[in-house]
Amino acid sequence: MSRDLNLAKGTVQGLARTLTNEGFLLQDGETRKYRLGYKIHELGIIFGRSLDINQKAVHRADELAKTESLIVRVGIWDKGAVVVTLTSLPQLGSVPSGDFRIRVPSYATSLGKVLLAFLNEKDRNCHIEQVELNAYTANTIVDKNLLREELELIRKNGYSINREEHWLHRAGIGAPIFDRHGLAVAAICIVGEPARILGSEKERLIMKIMEAAGGISEHMGFFHSL
Repeated sequence: MSRDLNLAKGTVQGLARTLTNEGFLLQDGETRKYRLGYKIHELGIIFGRSLDINQKAVHRADELAKTESLIVRVGIWDKGAVVVTLTSLPQLGSVPSGDFRIRVPSYATSLGKVLLAFLNEKDRNCHIEQVELNAYTANTIVDKNLLREELELIRKNGYSINREEHWLHRAGIGAPIFDRHGLAVAAICIVGEPARILGSEKERLIMKIMEAAGGISEHMGFFHSL
């Protein structure tokens, strides 16, 4: 810690002691090594609940999860990936997203692909050039030209589909959430078994997630021009 922070050991020890006393760090009694404390988790939950997008989306997300008996997630773009800020479960309603995988890839999830698709052209192209496309499953898009084609289709249709591209036996449909300036500031997706998400209910579920995204967008101040 002293080396990485370029601070004297005594200074770092004092800081670590203060952070431990306040609950931000925990120290193992035997190894004396530090790890994150419970206060960090507490602050994360408080932060998530205070996010404007979560406050605007929670009702729609909980309602959709309950009526469709599927998982619903809301996420925002952050440094080339998606941070899941809200997760709604059919029986429990909204729960802290820290209980699940909180950061997901841009190119292999419905949240990621829809947010990537609606980035401005310059940022989208820059990300595609820089990102390394790793194959999470046999269905993951690992060809950048194919990814570009997929993103263009998403922009045209207004929704994205995850065809078991991140996890096997999990599919999803995502739609963008716009703010009052018309920027895609977040996305919402519905997640479940491929047989249902990609089967006979697919078109109905697409309409459901797009309706939810549209409702949240209006709550964010966005209205389509006639």
